[in-house]
Amino acid sequence: MTLLPNMRKILTPALATLVLAAFASAQQGGQPGATQAPNPVIDAFENAGTVGYVIVAVSIVALALIIEMFINIKREKLAPPDLVSEIESLFEEQNFQEAMDVCENDRNYFTNVVHAGLGKLGFAFETIQGSVREMQEEETVKLFQKIGYLSLIAALAPMLGLLGTVTGMFQTFGAIAAAGGSVSPATLAGGIKSALVTTIFGLIVAIPASAFFFMFRNRVIRATIETNAMCEMLFERFRAKS
Repeated sequence: MTLLPNMRKILTPALATLVLAAFASAQQGGQPGATQAPNPVIDAFENAGTVGYVIVAVSIVALALIIEMFINIKREKLAPPDLVSEIESLFEEQNFQEAMDVCENDRNYFTNVVHAGLGKLGFAFETIQGSVREMQEEETVKLFQKIGYLSLIAALAPMLGLLGTVTGMFQTFGAIAAAGGSVSPATLAGGIKSALVTTIFGLIVAIPASAFFFMFRNRVIRATIETNAMCEMLFERFRAKS
């Protein structure tokens, strides 16, 4: 029970010191001559330079791509359930011409693959299957090319950041050399800080772009496997007839 009073004796002076220090700091910050720390976000944009603004533009493109992929890269978009049900019903009724018309009027991953298979009706099953799988590969490549832009941005953004940093350092040391080396440490630190801003921008863009690229890659693999299975099930009925 003696521990609690001892702790109070130790902590009470420490807390009092912290309170007094915080009060003094607040008073100093409120004085007219006190130096206020700049907002880091505003400060970063003010020192971004041309390369920094290019990285910002790249980040806007990356954001637009991510939103578009969230909306369109999923099985419900590659193979809309209502459309799949309609084409399955037409296959059951052996109304293949109408199924082809539906595929031509509503183009997506599923209908493009089915249309390719329907175009080979009357040939051997191996020919139909080959046409279906060829179109599956083509549509899958299109999806991987689309998400590949995120991979490109993830690789490009840090390189742009490094370019901005190296350029900024070159200009900073060029100014030091022109001044004959008589530059204050504050000026040197400010130049280096400005040069590092673009590296920060590049990493801020590259890290989420990389994460979303791998997420969408896995989504493409999962969605295409499911859609390809549905397409091949539709044409299995022609195996026995060949």
